[in-house]
Amino acid sequence: MAEQVDEEASRNEEEPSQGILPPFPGFGGDEEESPTIRHVPASRRESRELPKLDWDGGTLVLIGGACTPNGDALGSFLRISGALDGERIVGLTTASSQPAAAAHDWLEAFEGAGANNVEIPVVDRRDRAQDPKIAAMIRDARAIFLGGGDQVHLVSTIDGSRVGRALREAYQNGAVVCGTSAGAAALTETILAGGEPDEYGQMQEMHLGPGFGMLGFRAVIDTHFSQRRRLQRLFMVVAQNPDLMGLGIDEDTAMVVRGHLAEVVGQGSVTFVDGRGVRFDNAEECMLGKPLTLSYLRVGIVGSGYTFNLRERELEVLVQARASHEETEVIRGAGTERGADDRSA
Repeated sequence: MAEQVDEEASRNEEEPSQGILPPFPGFGGDEEESPTIRHVPASRRESRELPKLDWDGGTLVLIGGACTPNGDALGSFLRISGALDGERIVGLTTASSQPAAAAHDWLEAFEGAGANNVEIPVVDRRDRAQDPKIAAMIRDARAIFLGGGDQVHLVSTIDGSRVGRALREAYQNGAVVCGTSAGAAALTETILAGGEPDEYGQMQEMHLGPGFGMLGFRAVIDTHFSQRRRLQRLFMVVAQNPDLMGLGIDEDTAMVVRGHLAEVVGQGSVTFVDGRGVRFDNAEECMLGKPLTLSYLRVGIVGSGYTFNLRERELEVLVQARASHEETEVIRGAGTERGADDRSA
């Protein structure tokens, strides 16, 4: 009987989502429901619509972790989503090793920031990710928050489930999706984990695997970037996978992504690593323990207030300058030869 349930669940997970699917055997219906931790204000204020966007889909707010409740990084999510005006936030703390405790912590943080209409279902295992009521809650949300912890656990628990499909549908329909730390790392097509010493000093094997795929452009995100000195790890990832674009986000710093443009907000900066022009690397030797050697690796830093073009892998101000094709004015005297504009420098 258990094998029959698993086979049917697997078949249903592969089908495209069309609204709320009928309950899986053993999931939803009269079975145990996922607990939800919520704080709804006594008098709900009028919610406002999301800002009009000139592209399809929603907005991503990717935070590098350790965000302060009243800081600009988390504040960008609250402002854009309308949460400060009463719009409901639906959160997931699945990445945490203690998701219920993390949910209470985030309720307190959101309340301190002025966002009181918050619900956080405790989706701590795979069967709860198949709960149709929780999927509907996510699908209907205009503001979705993913907390930190373990991005591999988050993706393996949620991806391909009803809740995972609802998360994608909400984003495609214009929701603002915010992730911090592991929650941000999980939103890319490819996630990064490991590749650094654990708390016992033992080197962890580097993990590259599929993420939720909401941020494309062959990007891979590393968080707590400057604070945990993760530049070398990102170099290694790009050396082994030169088509990837590494994005290292500092703590209490956010990338607000609309379409192919990402504005940096908060206390720190975002480091980008582009390996498409690399002429030499010894990535295979590094797998055997040798030091990394790279030539022509392209690295840049984007500070708060600047916008990064994900498609071009360049500062938007430079992309716009190239597009304008402005020529430098040359003032010439009366005796200048005709046709001087055609001379090579």
